[in-house]
Amino acid sequence: MWNAISLTSLYVFYTAAGGYPPSFLVSAFAPQSTKSSFFSRRLSSSSPSSSSCSRRTSIRITWSPVIPTGTSTHSTPYASTSLFAGGFEWEDPTDAFDQGVENPFKNPDLVEGDGAMKIDPARLLGPRLQGTNLYLIGMMGSGKSAVGDIVARRMGTYNFLDTDVIIEKATSMTIPEIFASEGEDGFRSVEAQILDSVHAYVRCVVSTGGGIVCRMQNWSKLQTGIVVWLDVEPEVIMKRIEGTDRPLLQTSDPLGTLKTLLDERRERYEQADIRVEITQDMTVEMVADEIIRLMHDFIDENPPAWKKAKAKAQTEGLDWVQ
Repeated sequence: MWNAISLTSLYVFYTAAGGYPPSFLVSAFAPQSTKSSFFSRRLSSSSPSSSSCSRRTSIRITWSPVIPTGTSTHSTPYASTSLFAGGFEWEDPTDAFDQGVENPFKNPDLVEGDGAMKIDPARLLGPRLQGTNLYLIGMMGSGKSAVGDIVARRMGTYNFLDTDVIIEKATSMTIPEIFASEGEDGFRSVEAQILDSVHAYVRCVVSTGGGIVCRMQNWSKLQTGIVVWLDVEPEVIMKRIEGTDRPLLQTSDPLGTLKTLLDERRERYEQADIRVEITQDMTVEMVADEIIRLMHDFIDENPPAWKKAKAKAQTEGLDWVQ
């Protein structure tokens, strides 16, 4: 059993090790007061079942962000516009949330003659996401850590976190050591607590463990953000992880075991908001490009409720705001 651990020192170390500027200690980790109001979530009866995962608590982890003394964590004040709708004074949410940034892939002014973009589309994701976290899920070896780091760096205003790395730093044990000492259930319990801490913060690209989808409680956290599934064929994964120590693949038939695990988790992976099919010839940069493009499309297809209501009223010619 492990003792209670504070992740404050880990937070400082991990952020510094990631190579991000000190300002991210404040801007990338301001407490998230409004979790997923920007995007509709769809927690339904078809959500993943946790019947195969027993509940076990080996460690209680708390994570406190480091905010420099004298720094305010409140949002920057904005100039609101008082309107009247149905006889009541009403503040247009556009003033607070809509920064006028649209899908760059649909803006001909941003596309060069050869099809190249004049600006990195990733830079425009931050304003459109409005702090919503991005969670990468998928099997071991699917490239979540490598791709997630690239996406976060290209976005500029987002920080990258790897739940497996945080677990190892918090427990001072490697993943194989945790599996050997506590078993898979023990590891999943720690993993769930780490996710519970991470999801409370905004502007993060989070790489998760392949089995994080096992537990229903984890889905309630993942779906406060946008979930992206990196879908890679088992044969491609085996070539990538050859020579590495993967606890769940210590069998006589690693490829067969990997295929079985994928079959067991596929239904849960398929509930992701975005699916990226990755082929053997795709580089991490190409995968990052695809994620960024699909993210912009997803935002277009899933506008906030207030924007849909306003657009519907305007389409129907209702003079409800004046």
